[in-house]
Amino acid sequence: MSGTPARTADTATTAEVVCLGESMVTFLPSQPGRLADVPSFGRGIGGAESNVACALAAAGHRAAWVSRVGADGFGDHLVEAVAGYGVDTCAVQRDPVRPTGIYFRTATDRATDVHEVAYYRAGSAASAMSPDNVPYEALFAGRVLHLSGITAALSAGCLALLHDLTAPRPGRPLISFDVNHRPGLWRDADAAPEVLLDLARRSDLVFVGEDEAEEAWGVKGAEAIRAALPEPGVLVVKRGSDGATVFSGAGEADDVTAVPALRVDVVAPVGAGDAFAAGFLSATLRELPVRDRVRHGHLMAAAVLTVPGDLTAPPARAHADALAALDDEAWGTLRLGPGWTGHDQEVRTT
Repeated sequence: MSGTPARTADTATTAEVVCLGESMVTFLPSQPGRLADVPSFGRGIGGAESNVACALAAAGHRAAWVSRVGADGFGDHLVEAVAGYGVDTCAVQRDPVRPTGIYFRTATDRATDVHEVAYYRAGSAASAMSPDNVPYEALFAGRVLHLSGITAALSAGCLALLHDLTAPRPGRPLISFDVNHRPGLWRDADAAPEVLLDLARRSDLVFVGEDEAEEAWGVKGAEAIRAALPEPGVLVVKRGSDGATVFSGAGEADDVTAVPALRVDVVAPVGAGDAFAAGFLSATLRELPVRDRVRHGHLMAAAVLTVPGDLTAPPARAHADALAALDDEAWGTLRLGPGWTGHDQEVRTT
């Protein structure tokens, strides 16, 4: 179907998915409270695109991450941590002058008013990415190139890079684009909606949340979002607890597939969007039906939602396939809690 990446001899032994974007060292609070009051932090990693790469690699796919990090200890940690998930990091460049980005966050849900994030990424190594210094041969080596609107916000060079990568060209891999509208990252917040709309319209597979589409473009509802984005062969509209709707095809020829979300006992509401994208991409690479692609996205998101951090081991493929194959009634009765991906599975029906 539309949106399935083609297999070629050149990519058969390299990465299936290449992910481009900044990853940062994340400092996670030891207890709830304001950043001013938290006494200590634990170290982790965070980055939308590297999260997708790590989840795909953990799910058994060949994934690569392309970025720039500083020639510092935090850069060492990032590369080692991402590689530890089985991701190819050979094309990550080290910047001898600019530092690796870091950020601190509170333990509260990022959707609440009390959530705080303190970024220290201005002038970071990744923000210096541009068409002049990123290895295109690595970016175009896979069946899929996964990008995000976050990168476009980092600098003029990063925006130029994404604009060039989404340009039509012979042999271009399938371009997967997660809108990821983060108003706080943009120096010119007024320009962000038009930039993100343009990049999404130049892509083949687009992920966007109903809430961010309304915030960025003033459009509400899946059908209105599709009207604003008629070009992508596959458009995935994430509707939060209501599930996701996928438009595949073009214009009046669209196939529309709506899949309900799972009920999940949430431990921490972070990283779910990246995990959903990884699950959907995994099932796309396997050429599964659209319904199952969305269900694998929901299952991968549920794995992350039931742990404290942004990353976790996904369910075994056979386990995920069995759940994705349930009939609609059985799918609707699933409830997933902590531990459901392992041997002490907590998969309940109600």
